[in-house]
Amino acid sequence: MDRTDITIARDNDGKNIIQFILKELKPKGKWLTPFNIISLPVMLAGLVIIVVRFWKGLGSVTNLTQEVPWGLWIGFDVVTGVAFAGGAYVLTFMVYILNMKKYNSIVRVTVLNGFLAYVFYAGALLLDLGRPWNVINPIIGNSFGVSSVLFLVAWHFLLYMIAQLIEFSPAVAEWLGARRARKILSGMTVAAVIFGITLSTLHQSGLGALYLMAKEKIHPLWYSEFIPIQFFVSSIFAGLSMVIFEGSITHKVFSDQIPEKHHSEHDSIIIGLSKICSVAMFAYFFLQIVTFVHGKRWAYINSPMGYWYLTEIIGFVIFPMVLFYYSYTRNKVLVARIAAIVTMLGIIINRLNVTVIGFKWDEAVRYVPSAMEFIVTLTVIFAEIWIFRWIITRMPVLRESPSWAKDQH
Repeated sequence: MDRTDITIARDNDGKNIIQFILKELKPKGKWLTPFNIISLPVMLAGLVIIVVRFWKGLGSVTNLTQEVPWGLWIGFDVVTGVAFAGGAYVLTFMVYILNMKKYNSIVRVTVLNGFLAYVFYAGALLLDLGRPWNVINPIIGNSFGVSSVLFLVAWHFLLYMIAQLIEFSPAVAEWLGARRARKILSGMTVAAVIFGITLSTLHQSGLGALYLMAKEKIHPLWYSEFIPIQFFVSSIFAGLSMVIFEGSITHKVFSDQIPEKHHSEHDSIIIGLSKICSVAMFAYFFLQIVTFVHGKRWAYINSPMGYWYLTEIIGFVIFPMVLFYYSYTRNKVLVARIAAIVTMLGIIINRLNVTVIGFKWDEAVRYVPSAMEFIVTLTVIFAEIWIFRWIITRMPVLRESPSWAKDQH
């Protein structure tokens, strides 16, 4: 009998549930894996740096200054990370709203990935605040006011994490064997999805809107009044590229948990996502051309920053867009995976161009992240992967739900 067919605990038996959770906390599988050997030392070093950061302040571990208070931890961990988490709202929209059941098998793992991304990037945000306890200020409107973009982004961020938790909660209930809770939570899923999609579209663009106030600080090739729209559109293919990349790795690493019928659907799902990515990237490229021409930016092209801009547009927008189109028309899964990786690199470059590289580009002394900032960033990423792996191996995320859960539908 499969373990998912066993009811772990009665809904009213809290003691059994607690005992079960404690048992599940114990490590499973091999410890001496390549990922563990690489990630553990980095995470330990990152933990030490985080302790020093909260003990002695930001200046002790970062190169941030009063003039450049937002650096790698905001530009990559938050702004870039949120774009990669966009696959959750796109996939739930496709499955629950457009009724594209073809992608139903990857919804849970995508929502889990998105939820963990938001949780860990919220933690990274706390690292960047000189006084972390002031994180409550944007939420309550203190100092900034309720009409500020930061107030809206803070609330969208908070509420969307709650919505994603509700979306994923049926899997937790199935893991605990909580039948009544699972039935209630499953009934809340569609409402949470609709609420989450609305919030996600708003805060994806809201992150871009934060930089509308920095017109004099961002290089003209990356600044425009359309930054919010650009951030939103790019989050579509950024999120789906992450789904293709993460899904390909997950499909191989956790292949024993995936039902045979879902194995056969994997390539078709990737090709379908490639089509959506190619269309979204064309819309983004067209928007970039419009803003470039409308902003009369020709004068900036013949310069080092201009060459870097062309590299981003040609090498990391047009090139992967063509690859996605080719993979869809020729049914080439490997090409789609390559396109996804190139696209993800392009998103990282674009977000860092707006937040770090193109920010105060004309200053004599530029901000360059310290080695400790990179280590902490890797620590956040590795910690997220550890938690993701722990959940995948224990909860019905990739594998089928228990039979009693299917009967509730």
